[in-house]
Amino acid sequence: MLTGKYTAYLRLMKGLTNNTVTSYIDDLNKLLQFVDNTPEADILTLQYSDLQQFVAQLCDAGISARSQARVISGLRAFFRFMLLEKYIQTDPTEMLESPKTGLHLPNVLTVNEINGMINAIDLSKPEGHRNRAMLEVLYSCGLRVSELVTLKYSDIYFDEQFVVVIGKGNKQRIVPISDSALHDIRNYLPYRNGLKTVKKDEDVLFLNRRGAPLTRIMVFHIIKELAHIAGITKTISPHTFRHSFATHLLEGGANLRAIQMMLGHESITTTEIYTHIDREMLRREIIEHHPRNRGN
Repeated sequence: MLTGKYTAYLRLMKGLTNNTVTSYIDDLNKLLQFVDNTPEADILTLQYSDLQQFVAQLCDAGISARSQARVISGLRAFFRFMLLEKYIQTDPTEMLESPKTGLHLPNVLTVNEINGMINAIDLSKPEGHRNRAMLEVLYSCGLRVSELVTLKYSDIYFDEQFVVVIGKGNKQRIVPISDSALHDIRNYLPYRNGLKTVKKDEDVLFLNRRGAPLTRIMVFHIIKELAHIAGITKTISPHTFRHSFATHLLEGGANLRAIQMMLGHESITTTEIYTHIDREMLRREIIEHHPRNRGN
C-alpha cells in the first residue's frame, strides 16, 4: 500500500518519467528487503544508524560507489514523501552522506568519427534513412535517448528550425536543429508514413518496422553496430552523441549557459561537469583575454 502511494506521488506530484519511477521503486525495494531481513526493524522507525548499516551492505555486495549514491538519492526522495504524508516526524537520511564517486566523463566522438558512423549507414535498406535521421538528430540537438524515442513529428518546426523537447520531469525546452538533420528527416518521412501505426503512436517520429516507437535498447544496438562498421573502438552509447554535442559546442566557443539551456540542465554546475574543456583551448583563452597577457 505504501509503495503504491509513493509510486503515485512520483508520477503525479513529481512528474517523473516511467524509467525514473521504476528506478526509485527498485531502490525502495532494496531497503524493504533489508528491513525484512533485519530483526525488529520497521520502515516507519528506521534511524540514521540503520541506514548506515544498509549502505554498508550495499558496499559489501560489491555495488559501486556511483550506484550507491543513486540508491541513496532514491531513499532521500522516499523519506521526503514519508515526511510530507506525515508517516514519520524526522528524516533519517538527513545526515546520510553519499560516497565519493569522482568525475567520470564518457568518450567523445570527433566530428570525423560521427561522419564515419553516418556514412556507414546503408541507405538501400528500408530503415537506412531512419537511422541517418536519428543520428543527425542525436548529434544536432544533444537529446537524451529517452527524449529521442518519444520525439513527435508535430514537435518539429521545419520552417523555424527548432524542435520542442519534453525532458526530465516533463519539462519542455526548445532546441535548434540543423539543416542536415531536417534534410534527413524529410528523406525518412516517406518510409515512416508508409508504416502502419496504432493511434497512440501515429505522431511518434522514429518507428520500428512494425510501426511501434523505437526502444532505448534498439537505439543502443544500432549505434554499436554502426560504430563497429566505422571501425570505432571507443566505448560509446547514445549518450556519447549528447556529450559530443556539448563538447564540440564548448570547444567552438559557445556560451556555457546556452549549452545548459539546450541540454535541459537545471543547474549550470551539471553542465560544467558534463562538458570538459580542452586545456590548450583554455590556455589560449587566458593568453588572449587576461589583462596581464595583453600588450601595454
